Amino acid sequence: MSHEPNAHKSQPALLHPAYKSTILRAPHRPLIQLPQAYSDLSQPVYGHLPMTEADRDLTRHGASGEPLGERITVSGQVLDEAGHPLPHTLVEIWQANAAGRYIHVRDQHPAPLDPNFIGAGRCETDAEGRYSFTTVKPGAYPWRNHPNAWRPAHIHFSIFGSNFLTRLVTQMYFPGDPLMPHDPILQGIRDARARERLVAAFELNLTQPEWALGYQFDIVVRGPNSTPFEERA
Repeated sequence: MSHEPNAHKSQPALLHPAYKSTILRAPHRPLIQLPQAYSDLSQPVYGHLPMTEADRDLTRHGASGEPLGERITVSGQVLDEAGHPLPHTLVEIWQANAAGRYIHVRDQHPAPLDPNFIGAGRCETDAEGRYSFTTVKPGAYPWRNHPNAWRPAHIHFSIFGSNFLTRLVTQMYFPGDPLMPHDPILQGIRDARARERLVAAFELNLTQPEWALGYQFDIVVRGPNSTPFEERA
């Protein structure tokens, strides 16, 4: 998952003043390049327990029942710059619940927690680079970046390649969300076409009757049409 020469046109900058957190966390000195040998020290570890089908279904981990909210299926392919699928790639997701709240000590905004939704899942892509998750559509939430600041509904994605240095993190948004034009994180990507790559497409063919709406979200890890990632700038 190498760095491409024109990434500055489609990838978010490390420092984007409208997104206030970047002012404090963006590096002020040139980045230190680690020796390539470090990439061979460790392989991705999927946890102490093996992955199961339940890991890809975020609606099946409730303490007393199913989570509240609109059930959805999110599916897609992980691809390289030539459109070739990347099999056996670890895909992780995490998100707020349907009310727009995370299970996290720092998330204290007055929206209800859902005891039947932990908001995280994982799966491994198949031989064709495909992944699929069942979850609920997350809600918008305030984030105090600027006056009356609200994050659009989104799902965080983490993609692991063959070693730890190939981890990529991005976000998926939903079509037609009126908050997207007001979101400094999304608008930190200057190329409008690149921003569109972060918006899932509603797919009736993925929709399961009387069960869940379907969304398609493909992830391209490199090349001129790559998905924008948070940590590659």
